[in-house]
Amino acid sequence: MPSLTVPASPMTLADATWPDIDQSPRPRLLVVPVGSLEQHGPHLPLDCDSVIASAVAAALVSALPGAGLAPVIPIGVSGEHLGFPGTLSVSTHALQTFVVDLSRHAAPHWDAVMLVNGHGGNRGALEAAAAQCRLEGRTLRIWHVDWPGGDAHAGHTETSLMLHLAPRRVRLEHLAAGNIRPLAELMPALRHAGVRAVSPNGVLGDPRQATAADGASTFAALVERALAACQAATPR
Repeated sequence: MPSLTVPASPMTLADATWPDIDQSPRPRLLVVPVGSLEQHGPHLPLDCDSVIASAVAAALVSALPGAGLAPVIPIGVSGEHLGFPGTLSVSTHALQTFVVDLSRHAAPHWDAVMLVNGHGGNRGALEAAAAQCRLEGRTLRIWHVDWPGGDAHAGHTETSLMLHLAPRRVRLEHLAAGNIRPLAELMPALRHAGVRAVSPNGVLGDPRQATAADGASTFAALVERALAACQAATPR
């Protein structure tokens, strides 16, 4: 089993030259993290989803020969968070179009594209993009970062992950519980009026007992699951 820690030096396109890519071993898989720039309560940075998705993607690239790591797509579909200053968003159609075009232009040099999606609001756009790519004869796979049984947004799970991945960016002095009701109960109001209508501080969960150790355990499980999905997506 490959290491499940954050890799030191994956094949990153931003740092590589074209001969680096041309001479890398096959099969070739382009891994693209997809995040968001949206509020994550008073204690986590706006790019939290991008940080987590990028870390998972980097771990995958480190473990898979011939894989390359693209820069993160930093802004996603975050309309439900626009009640909070700092959040930036694009439409579902815009993200879908961007990802389809990215896949088209990657196709001459990469056998497949794997998206590591760190934000639930991106799901519809990415699934639609994958369907369109299938119709056009290209391989675009998606793996969604999620944690069954964890809280929904900026709570214990995400805060623990950030304490593991970027502890200096967590503002411990601002940790506060938000709305702790199950997400299914909140969804009707959330869809109608946004997150601020159900949680004034933007938190869905309780981050006050978050720990780096819990974050490390969650991260290892995420990478293990993502690696299995990535290996299944790699052309044989």
